[in-house]
Amino acid sequence: MAHRTIAIYPGTFDPMTLGHQDLMRRASTLFDQLILAVAAGHHKRTMFTVDERLEIARELAQPYPNVEVVAFHGLLRDFVVGRGGRVVVRGLRAVSDFEYEFQMAGMNRQLMPDVETVFLTPSDQYQFVSGTFVREIAMLGGDVSKFVAPSVLSRLKTRVAQG
Repeated sequence: MAHRTIAIYPGTFDPMTLGHQDLMRRASTLFDQLILAVAAGHHKRTMFTVDERLEIARELAQPYPNVEVVAFHGLLRDFVVGRGGRVVVRGLRAVSDFEYEFQMAGMNRQLMPDVETVFLTPSDQYQFVSGTFVREIAMLGGDVSKFVAPSVLSRLKTRVAQG
Protein backbone atom coordinates (compact mmCIF):
# COMPACT_ATOMS: atom_id res chain seq x y z
CA MET A 1 0.00 0.00 0.00
CA ALA A 2 1.37 3.39 -0.99
CA HIS A 3 2.13 5.81 1.84
CA ARG A 4 0.26 9.12 1.56
CA THR A 5 2.34 12.11 2.49
CA ILE A 6 0.49 14.56 4.69
CA ALA A 7 2.12 17.96 5.05
CA ILE A 8 1.19 20.62 7.59
CA TYR A 9 1.59 24.32 6.75
CA PRO A 10 1.17 26.14 10.10
CA GLY A 11 0.82 29.85 10.72
CA THR A 12 -1.34 32.59 12.12
CA PHE A 13 -2.29 33.76 8.60
CA ASP A 14 -3.35 37.16 9.95
CA PRO A 15 -4.17 38.08 7.28
CA MET A 16 -3.48 35.48 4.64
CA THR A 17 -1.24 37.16 2.07
CA LEU A 18 -0.50 36.41 -1.56
CA GLY A 19 2.80 34.99 -0.30
CA HIS A 20 0.90 32.49 1.89
CA GLN A 21 -1.32 31.64 -1.07
CA ASP A 22 1.72 31.12 -3.27
CA LEU A 23 3.25 28.67 -0.79
CA MET A 24 -0.08 26.89 -0.30
CA ARG A 25 -0.50 26.45 -4.05
CA ARG A 26 3.03 25.16 -4.54
CA ALA A 27 3.00 22.87 -1.48
CA SER A 28 -0.34 21.42 -2.61
CA THR A 29 1.40 20.08 -5.72
CA LEU A 30 4.19 18.44 -3.72
CA PHE A 31 2.19 16.43 -1.18
CA ASP A 32 -0.84 14.13 -1.25
CA GLN A 33 -2.58 16.23 1.38
CA LEU A 34 -1.76 19.68 2.71
CA ILE A 35 -3.28 20.82 5.98
CA LEU A 36 -3.21 24.57 6.44
CA ALA A 37 -3.07 24.80 10.24
CA VAL A 38 -4.30 28.14 11.54
CA ALA A 39 -2.87 28.86 14.98
CA ALA A 40 -5.70 29.68 17.37
CA GLY A 41 -4.32 30.35 20.83
CA HIS A 42 -1.09 31.93 19.66
CA HIS A 43 1.17 34.40 21.45
CA LYS A 44 0.73 36.97 18.70
CA ARG A 45 -2.09 39.47 18.97
CA THR A 46 -4.19 39.03 15.85
CA MET A 47 -6.31 41.46 13.86
CA PHE A 48 -8.78 38.74 12.83
CA THR A 49 -10.36 36.11 15.04
CA VAL A 50 -9.49 32.48 14.45
CA ASP A 51 -12.92 31.94 12.89
CA GLU A 52 -12.36 34.82 10.48
CA ARG A 53 -8.90 33.55 9.57
CA LEU A 54 -10.31 30.06 8.99
CA GLU A 55 -13.05 31.47 6.76
CA ILE A 56 -10.55 33.48 4.72
CA ALA A 57 -8.15 30.54 4.37
CA ARG A 58 -10.92 28.12 3.38
CA GLU A 59 -12.11 30.52 0.71
CA LEU A 60 -8.61 30.91 -0.70
CA ALA A 61 -7.93 27.16 -0.52
CA GLN A 62 -11.01 26.22 -2.58
CA PRO A 63 -9.08 25.78 -5.86
CA TYR A 64 -6.93 23.08 -4.24
CA PRO A 65 -8.90 19.89 -3.51
CA ASN A 66 -6.12 18.33 -1.43
CA VAL A 67 -5.90 21.30 0.97
CA GLU A 68 -7.76 21.17 4.27
CA VAL A 69 -7.93 24.21 6.56
CA VAL A 70 -8.22 23.65 10.31
CA ALA A 71 -7.42 25.49 13.52
CA PHE A 72 -4.95 24.17 16.04
CA HIS A 73 -4.20 24.98 19.67
CA GLY A 74 -1.13 24.16 21.71
CA LEU A 75 2.01 22.49 20.48
CA LEU A 76 2.45 22.06 16.75
CA ARG A 77 3.99 18.68 17.57
CA ASP A 78 0.73 17.39 19.02
CA PHE A 79 -1.23 18.59 16.01
CA VAL A 80 1.19 17.16 13.44
CA VAL A 81 1.41 13.75 15.14
CA GLY A 82 -2.35 13.67 15.72
CA ARG A 83 -3.04 14.33 12.04
CA GLY A 84 -0.45 11.84 10.78
CA GLY A 85 1.75 14.56 9.32
CA ARG A 86 5.11 13.58 7.83
CA VAL A 87 6.22 17.06 6.74
CA VAL A 88 6.01 20.58 8.16
CA VAL A 89 6.08 23.28 5.48
CA ARG A 90 7.62 26.61 6.40
CA GLY A 91 8.17 29.72 4.33
CA LEU A 92 11.46 31.58 4.19
CA ARG A 93 11.15 35.11 2.83
CA ALA A 94 14.57 36.50 3.62
CA VAL A 95 17.81 35.61 5.34
CA SER A 96 16.42 37.19 8.51
CA ASP A 97 13.80 34.39 8.70
CA PHE A 98 16.41 31.67 8.44
CA GLU A 99 17.88 31.72 11.96
CA TYR A 100 14.49 31.53 13.68
CA GLU A 101 13.15 28.90 11.27
CA PHE A 102 16.35 26.85 11.52
CA GLN A 103 16.08 26.81 15.33
CA MET A 104 12.39 25.91 15.11
CA ALA A 105 13.13 23.06 12.70
CA GLY A 106 15.80 21.74 15.06
CA MET A 107 13.43 21.82 18.01
CA ASN A 108 10.69 20.17 15.95
CA ARG A 109 13.15 17.42 14.97
CA GLN A 110 13.75 16.76 18.66
CA LEU A 111 10.00 16.64 19.34
CA MET A 112 9.08 14.80 16.11
CA PRO A 113 12.07 12.79 14.83
CA ASP A 114 10.02 11.17 12.05
CA VAL A 115 8.74 14.48 10.65
CA GLU A 116 10.72 16.50 8.12
CA THR A 117 10.67 20.28 7.80
CA VAL A 118 10.60 21.58 4.23
CA PHE A 119 11.40 25.23 3.55
CA LEU A 120 9.84 26.94 0.55
CA THR A 121 10.67 30.42 -0.62
CA PRO A 122 7.87 32.52 -2.05
CA SER A 123 7.91 33.68 -5.63
CA ASP A 124 10.00 36.81 -6.21
CA GLN A 125 7.11 39.27 -6.04
CA TYR A 126 6.19 38.02 -2.53
CA GLN A 127 9.69 37.82 -0.99
CA PHE A 128 9.10 40.70 1.40
CA VAL A 129 5.38 40.37 2.06
CA SER A 130 4.46 39.56 5.65
CA GLY A 131 1.19 39.61 7.50
CA THR A 132 2.71 42.03 10.02
CA PHE A 133 3.68 44.52 7.30
CA VAL A 134 0.29 44.18 5.62
CA ARG A 135 -1.55 44.85 8.90
CA GLU A 136 0.62 47.86 9.72
CA ILE A 137 0.31 49.40 6.26
CA ALA A 138 -3.47 48.84 6.24
CA MET A 139 -3.87 50.34 9.73
CA LEU A 140 -1.99 53.45 8.58
CA GLY A 141 -4.22 53.84 5.53
CA GLY A 142 -1.77 52.49 2.95
CA ASP A 143 -2.60 50.46 -0.14
CA VAL A 144 -2.07 46.72 0.41
CA SER A 145 -3.91 45.57 -2.72
CA LYS A 146 -0.65 44.18 -4.20
CA PHE A 147 -0.16 41.91 -1.19
CA VAL A 148 -3.54 40.26 -0.53
CA ALA A 149 -6.46 38.75 -2.44
CA PRO A 150 -9.39 41.11 -3.16
CA SER A 151 -11.60 39.40 -0.54
CA VAL A 152 -8.88 39.86 2.09
CA LEU A 153 -8.45 43.51 1.07
CA SER A 154 -12.17 44.08 1.60
CA ARG A 155 -12.02 42.50 5.07
CA LEU A 156 -8.94 44.55 5.97
CA LYS A 157 -10.65 47.79 4.94
CA THR A 158 -13.71 46.89 7.00
CA ARG A 159 -11.61 46.00 10.05
CA VAL A 160 -9.56 49.20 9.81
CA ALA A 161 -12.74 51.27 9.47
CA GLN A 162 -14.09 49.60 12.64
CA GLY A 163 -10.98 50.74 14.48
